[in-house]
Amino acid sequence: MSSAILEVTEATFDEEIKGSSLPVIVEFWAEWCPPCKAIAPVLHSLATDYDGRLRVFTINADEHPELARRYQVISIPTILVFSDGELRRQMIGARSRARLLREIGDLIS
Repeated sequence: MSSAILEVTEATFDEEIKGSSLPVIVEFWAEWCPPCKAIAPVLHSLATDYDGRLRVFTINADEHPELARRYQVISIPTILVFSDGELRRQMIGARSRARLLREIGDLIS
C-alpha cells in the first residue's frame, strides 16, 4: 500500500472509500483554498505515518460537485472520516495534526 495521498473521483469513490477495510480520511479541497494548502502537510504525514492502518484521499470539490453535494460540503476544506464503509465524522476547516488525531484517534487501530 502506498503512503501517498490518493485522489478519488466520483467514478472511484464508492469502491475506494466504502470498500476499504481500513479507516479512510477524505479531504474535499480546491486549488484556490489557503486552508486546504495548510492542512495538506498534516494529511501527508498521517498517510505516511499510518500507512497500512489508514487511507487518505483527496477530492477536488470544484471538479466533483456531485460528491460535494452528496456529502453536503458547503465549506472547504471538509474532512470526512469513514470506518467500515460508514461516515463516522465530518470536520470543517484546517486543523493541526494533534487536533486531527484527537478527533479520529478512536478509529485508527
